[in-house]
Amino acid sequence: MTDAPASDPFDFPSDLIKAQKDAADAHAKLRRFQASLPWSREPHDGWEAPEPAHGGVLHGYQSSRPATKGWTQAETAEYARLWEQWRKTAARVYTHRYWQNHRGEDAIKARQALKHEPGAQPVLEVEASKPGQDDFAATG
Repeated sequence: MTDAPASDPFDFPSDLIKAQKDAADAHAKLRRFQASLPWSREPHDGWEAPEPAHGGVLHGYQSSRPATKGWTQAETAEYARLWEQWRKTAARVYTHRYWQNHRGEDAIKARQALKHEPGAQPVLEVEASKPGQDDFAATG
């Protein structure tokens, strides 16, 4: 004897699922754009961390950043636009009428389930990209 699959205990409305997908898409766009930006908004000379007095690398990480001219006005405007888009789409999720009936632990479980609901995840674009500011190559 097999048990019938359990029905969705949260029964999310379709407009909430779409709102979650829109928010996830907006966040993914913001993160992709952010990864393409210089590490500092403002011009900065960069730095190389000094060698620790005892030799070697401090806690396995050598901090450094290259000089940067900072973000352009166009980059700053696009970042602000994408941030605002993400904020608005996330607000549609968090203020949805569905949450009026969920409190405490139930709300936490429902929120996590919504993120995994079919149709609620962003469509990830596969793209070849140049190494970013946090990529590194080992030399030897």
